[in-house]
Amino acid sequence: MSLRPEVSQRDLRMRSKEIMDAVEHGQGFTVTRDGRGIGELVPLRRSRRFVPRAEFAALSRTAPAMDLDAFRVDQEALAGTDLDDPYAR
Repeated sequence: MSLRPEVSQRDLRMRSKEIMDAVEHGQGFTVTRDGRGIGELVPLRRSRRFVPRAEFAALSRTAPAMDLDAFRVDQEALAGTDLDDPYAR
């Protein structure tokens, strides 16, 4: 069973403006034909450039713990430890 409201193919055709306005405001639909689900009409995910501090803090609480020594070893292996003088070329 779908969590989204169902809209028939015919209703989609007849009420396209109303349905598309709802999609634009975040509502998703399951499109049906002859009572069977044939597709989903969902809003596009917009990429965010900013994550609020409270949301970041909440997500960080559930992040796995990091071994900082292993992280440093991985960084040094990828970047190398040789510090070249960029002006010595």
